[in-house]
Amino acid sequence: MNLFDLHGKVAIVTGGNGGLGRGMALGLAAAGADLVIAARNEAKTTATVTELRDKYGVRVLGLRVDVRQEAEVQAMVEETLGAFGRIDILINNAGTNIRKPPEALSLAEWQTVLETNLQSAFLCAKAVYPAMVQAGGGKIINVGSMFSLFGGSHLVAYAASKGGLVQLTKSLAVAWAKDNIQVNAILPGWLHTELTERARQELPGLYERVLQRTPQGRWGQPEDLAGVAVFLASRASDFITGAALPVDGGYSIMAP
Repeated sequence: MNLFDLHGKVAIVTGGNGGLGRGMALGLAAAGADLVIAARNEAKTTATVTELRDKYGVRVLGLRVDVRQEAEVQAMVEETLGAFGRIDILINNAGTNIRKPPEALSLAEWQTVLETNLQSAFLCAKAVYPAMVQAGGGKIINVGSMFSLFGGSHLVAYAASKGGLVQLTKSLAVAWAKDNIQVNAILPGWLHTELTERARQELPGLYERVLQRTPQGRWGQPEDLAGVAVFLASRASDFITGAALPVDGGYSIMAP
């Protein structure tokens, strides 16, 4: 019995057309899952869909979705069920950041970050719940951050959203354990993405400081999330729920 086999499973990955989302989607596809890539940039989505189909031979559906909008999230679920007939896995990965000190952050900017990072996870989880119950269970993976653990002077909305995501994970895990739905969070460390590239440009010396504090001695790559995504999406993690797992090369355990 292969505990990590995902053949016959259907996964939705929000923000799955690039960065961390693409890295996790590659892992799920390699394990045999059929995929829905839900994101706003249609060109990037098309490229990712083609890559996954060609490389792994799985079924892949690309959808343009604004995960902040309840109606669009519900439509995503209905289109997934129409195409595949089931939903087994949800990865809430869509996210954004606005880097400003709190006194300079507008309410609209605060709301943009909270709606994209936290509200969307609630909307997507709620929307897939009936399908997972019908399937006899499911796996929800929320993508947090090192700022689920730490504060940041220019990351007040981002840190609040990612901290909230961990608490959402725990509460959903408790609420839906009766339905055989496991809900866990991944807390990525410093990985090479578009968001962290902007941070490196705005914060001179960041790259070197992260290296000094990371026992593994390197920045991560999006593909470093592939294995943990497969683990949390598979039968291998059936008795794990409500956990928040750092994938950070040891950054969070290293004294500064």
